[in-house]
Amino acid sequence: MIPAFFLILAAVAYRIVTGFAITSGTTWLSNFAPLAAIALCGAAYFPRKYKFTVPLLALLVSDIVLNIHYSAPLLDPLIACRYLALFLVGCIGLLIANRASLKTLLPASLAGSTLFYVITNAFAWLSDPGYAKNFAGLIQSLTVGLPQYSATPTWMFFRNSLLSDLFFSGLFVLCMKLGRSPARARATSAVPHTV
Repeated sequence: MIPAFFLILAAVAYRIVTGFAITSGTTWLSNFAPLAAIALCGAAYFPRKYKFTVPLLALLVSDIVLNIHYSAPLLDPLIACRYLALFLVGCIGLLIANRASLKTLLPASLAGSTLFYVITNAFAWLSDPGYAKNFAGLIQSLTVGLPQYSATPTWMFFRNSLLSDLFFSGLFVLCMKLGRSPARARATSAVPHTV
């Protein structure tokens, strides 16, 4: 489990670094941060007391750093929506916790990324006055977004988050296997062999 904790810390550090880089015009990195995968994998693999606390605290730290950097408010309805979406993604992780593997985690990661994207963009559509409050406005929020916020269309944010979530989920499974291998080797060597 220790390698998985370090992987989460590395993912959060990466999110902060790319958040700083994006202000200098590096839009191809936009949203290549595994937010949904951290919530999903943490809920699927961590012990009960860490299932939600470690992933959400790690993300909270990165949100605080990035919001200070962007001079954005630390408490905002969109942030609350994002954490609600991440909690729901974590619930998907809980559903597969008893059979967590690469075979179950990758489809769950796809579902979690999509759920996170739809919830947060639908909230942006509902709350931002720049969007028309009709079906066309919803489609705009899910595809191109509002041009005044970024040169990167929202479908690219989704693509990048989906790719990063799938990549991170695969790495997380690998870390959990690596973290369990030494413990299994010690347990196997402690069992007396009969001849």
